[in-house]
Amino acid sequence: MHDDEDERGFFAEQRPPAMRSVKPVEEKPHYLGHRQRLRERFRQAGAEALSDYEILELLLFRSIPRADTKERAKALLKRFGSLAEVLGAPEHLLREVEHIGEGAAVDLKIVAAAALRMARSEIKGREILSSWNQVLDYCRAAMAFEEREQFRILFLDKKNALIADEVQQTGTVDHTPVYPREVVKRALELSATAIVLVHNHPSGDPTPSRADIDMTKMIVETAKPLGIAVHDHIIIGKKGHASMKGLLLI
Repeated sequence: MHDDEDERGFFAEQRPPAMRSVKPVEEKPHYLGHRQRLRERFRQAGAEALSDYEILELLLFRSIPRADTKERAKALLKRFGSLAEVLGAPEHLLREVEHIGEGAAVDLKIVAAAALRMARSEIKGREILSSWNQVLDYCRAAMAFEEREQFRILFLDKKNALIADEVQQTGTVDHTPVYPREVVKRALELSATAIVLVHNHPSGDPTPSRADIDMTKMIVETAKPLGIAVHDHIIIGKKGHASMKGLLLI
């Protein structure tokens, strides 16, 4: 055998082993790092350091565990206008926003319900007239974003502490039938000595209508002989409220 044949044989025997296939390292989704950073900002700096869409992102993290929630949060705010309006929006409208499914919509409504319970606890048993800002906050949270008119009554005892909070009637987008005798009857059943009337305007404009004014005067006239005072009638809109007492209408 010639030397060149020996060399060919030698190098043939020394062929490098076949390369093993190496699995590519899977990169973690970019949103995971973003989520951790956002949580840390919330923990260290508090909610005031975050914008509305970032707070909304945090709420969506558990509902949507494997996707970027930033664009979803921004889409919700674009549709409804503010964080309060997102939480106040009906479930079926939340689900109309792209990539907001049933689970996320229900979770947002649970957060809204918890916030409403907190607001109610702020006024329950307290002297209402000295906690007026909390009363307004509660009424806005409860009614500002309802699609239909609601007529709510806050029943107070002789110390003006809240003893009951009830929705008496639910109407259409621009009208709620209210019966003064039924209002007064319920106040007597609860041994209330004063009431605060509240209803919402789904149009967003809290300006009292002529019908609102007339109905309020009828309730005042029916309640007064029985020792029940009407402290105020508050009208709630998306962007504010109107007080009939403040407007000198009662």
